[in-house]
Amino acid sequence: MYNGKMKAVTFSYDDGITQDTRLIEIFNKYGLKATFNLNSGRLGEIRDLTQSGVTFHHNKVKAEDVRYIYEGHEIASHTLRHPNLTTIEDDEKIIQQVEGDRLALSDLAGYEVEGFAYPCGGTNYDHRVSEIIRKHTGIKYCRTIIPSYSFEMQENLYEFNPTVHHVSFDKMLSLAEDFISSTPDSPKLFYIWGHSYEFDIDNSWDKFEEFCKIISGKNDIFYGTNRECLLYDL
Repeated sequence: MYNGKMKAVTFSYDDGITQDTRLIEIFNKYGLKATFNLNSGRLGEIRDLTQSGVTFHHNKVKAEDVRYIYEGHEIASHTLRHPNLTTIEDDEKIIQQVEGDRLALSDLAGYEVEGFAYPCGGTNYDHRVSEIIRKHTGIKYCRTIIPSYSFEMQENLYEFNPTVHHVSFDKMLSLAEDFISSTPDSPKLFYIWGHSYEFDIDNSWDKFEEFCKIISGKNDIFYGTNRECLLYDL
């Protein structure tokens, strides 16, 4: 159980970009908790990206700002430089990307970083990579980008599939309605992930805030970070 409750909601956001500050304001407004997955080797980088014909900022937060920006939420690893780990043949280089990032972020956060999200799209992890991380780093859970569309807990925390990507808004809302109305007799987790820059692409900040309003404030739901929800029984 999650603090005596059978249901929990958590969010996971990648890349450590400046739009996270606006997203955190929304989460704090509604009492929601999230985990933010950062690349310590790219903190402070400034650049623009273009997707779906829309150009947007993809500026990384500065190292010196990490602790206060993400206060009250969880900082987790996303590798040092955002490579696709499945393309790296040298095990030691995978360990360096993950454990090096974890240790650097732990120093910035002021606590032991234990979470991880696989970087890149497409096939961004495999069992070899997850086993290297499990055996040779201090990481205790890894999030994939494969939607489960389920609230069930999963046995392998090093290949943990989120419930839904927030870009699939209608599906996310439908799942929320099912989750809110459910009365489970075993622990269930609604796990949402994405990138905060995606709200700039389709101008969906207000839409997502409305979703946060809908999912928040329920007496039978625990609102926690990924660590609090996935490692709750440790």
